[in-house]
Formats: sequence, C-alpha cells, structure tokens
Amino acid sequence: MALLLGLLIFSFSVTSASIVPFINLLYRLKFRRHNQKTRDAFGKLTPIFDKFHHLKAGTPVGGGLLIITLVSLLFAILFPLIGILGVPVTQVYSVLDEINIIFFTLISFGLLGLYDDTMKFFRVRESGFFGLKLRHKFIIQWILALVIGLLLYFNLGIDIINIPFIGVFHLGWLFIPFAALVIVSFTNAFNVTDGLDGLAGGLLMIALFAFWFLSASILDTPLSIFLALWLGSLIAFNYFNVYPARIFLGDVGALSFGATFAVVGLLVGKTAALVIIGGLFVVEVGSSLLQLLSKKLRGKRIFPAAPAHLWLQLIGWEEPKIVMRAWLAGIILALFGAWLALI
Repeated sequence: MALLLGLLIFSFSVTSASIVPFINLLYRLKFRRHNQKTRDAFGKLTPIFDKFHHLKAGTPVGGGLLIITLVSLLFAILFPLIGILGVPVTQVYSVLDEINIIFFTLISFGLLGLYDDTMKFFRVRESGFFGLKLRHKFIIQWILALVIGLLLYFNLGIDIINIPFIGVFHLGWLFIPFAALVIVSFTNAFNVTDGLDGLAGGLLMIALFAFWFLSASILDTPLSIFLALWLGSLIAFNYFNVYPARIFLGDVGALSFGATFAVVGLLVGKTAALVIIGGLFVVEVGSSLLQLLSKKLRGKRIFPAAPAHLWLQLIGWEEPKIVMRAWLAGIILALFGAWLALI
C-alpha cells in the first residue's frame, strides 16, 4: 500500500507542475469554451443552460488530455520499473491483456472526445467539414464499447455479473453487449454530469477511491497502480477545476473517464457496486434521458430543467452548494457501494 500511496503522490506532483503551463498553452491555442447558444440532443435551444453557463465562456478546455497523457506516460515508465526492482506483482488477469484494455479505453474514447472538442472550439462543424453529429458520436461509442466487450470476454474470460444478496450469474457471450451498454451508459452519464465546476471531477475522484480499495482487496496490482496514478493526476486537476474553474475537462476527458470508470467496475467484477458508487452519474443521466424522452413523446418537459444539477440551479441553489452536497452524497454512495461489493 505504501508503494501505491507513493505513486499517487508522485502523479499528483507531476500534474501539479504541468497544469499551469498547460493552461497557458490552451489560452495561446484558443482552445476554450465559446459564448454560443447550445442545443439538446434533438437540436432544440437550451436557454436555461445558457443562462447559467454564459459566464464560463473563455475558460480553457482540455484538462482531460493532460491527465490522459500524463497517466499513460507515467504508467509506461513506472510499471516496468516496479518489476525490475523486484516488487511483487499480483494479478487477477493476464497483465498485458488487462493493461491493453484499460489504455485502449482511456485513449480511444479520449481521441473521440478530442476530435469533438476540436470541431466545436475551432468552429469546423459550422462549415460542415468533417463535423461529428450526435448520432455519429453515439455510433462510434457503441463500436468502441463492443470492441472492449469482446476483449473483456475473449481475452480476460469475464462473463459474470455479481448481484449482492442474490448471487453470481454467468452471461456467456451476452456479456459482450451487456458490457458495451454499461460502458456507453457511463460515458454519457459522466459527460452529462460534467456541467458544473468540480462536479464530475470530484465525484469521479471519490468513486475511484472506492474502486482503488476494491482493486487492492482482490490483489490486482496493475489496476491498483493505474488507479493510483489516475487519482493523483485527478486530484491536481480538481484544484484548478473547482469554482471558479480555471480549466475544464472537455469531451476529451468526459468521454474517456466515463468509459474507463465503467471498465474499472467491470474488471473488478462488481457491476452492481458500479451503479451504486457511480449513483449520482446515474441520477444525472437518468433525469436528462427522461426529459428528452418526455419532450420527444409528449411534447412537454417532465422536469423544469434537466439534468438534475441544472434543476437545482434553476430553483436557486448556488453552484458551489450543489457541488459540495453532491460530493457528500458521493462519499456515502461510495462507502455503501464498497460495502456491498465486499459482501
């Protein structure tokens, strides 16, 4: 455990030293949020969202790219050194296959998000040149998620879901579409949650501590090391992302982190715990989905505003209050989910 804590602190230190120069670079590249009208999944204007977010225009976007890059490089350098130094490495799966799946998820979804960010912030989409529409992004997410599901099933032999108090169920090949559904769901859940300063990043940090504990309990060294490096980098990022944020994750971070969070839950074998530990992500995307379906099928809204954090803003809650209370709820859900996973 001392090694893992040391890696977390080292990752935190490296990211802390890198993030201010990176923010300055984003300013020079003009890679930042524009003050423009937003639209929902059906192309309708979202005036309530714009009302609360127009002041965030000009803030650099792309913190996810820095975290993905640093975590990948640090893991590539440090993990081989651990073996050379004779530190015992315990494993649940084939080490190489597990590492490949983790970083394929982290990087592939990150590239998808980076492409989408580039289209938005350089306004390439407006010209119609290689613009990525919502349905195209959704299809690509499913393709990537199915590839990951195939790798989990065939390369690692995972085909189970563990439901507390009920038992373990072997899904066979059905695990592939099930895993893809989990990955796509959390990818979009995280993206929807990433709407307030510090909200998504803070909730992810809390949830990852729970899975870090679970990965250590099953003696999965590669996963534990990855989570230690990810957590250290994320903590440093959150210092600059809390209200008022100096940098945002962007789609490059939101899509990558949501998908990777889901894969971590699948690797640990605790899908039910994943839903509990990431419960606020589920609430956020659930409220948004219900709102969209209601507007599409009934022609009217079911909530005054969606997702849930936007509704709280509308009724008068200040942004820091929403985020801090969400963090507290996230801590309780993380503890409860970890407890369920150990039963």
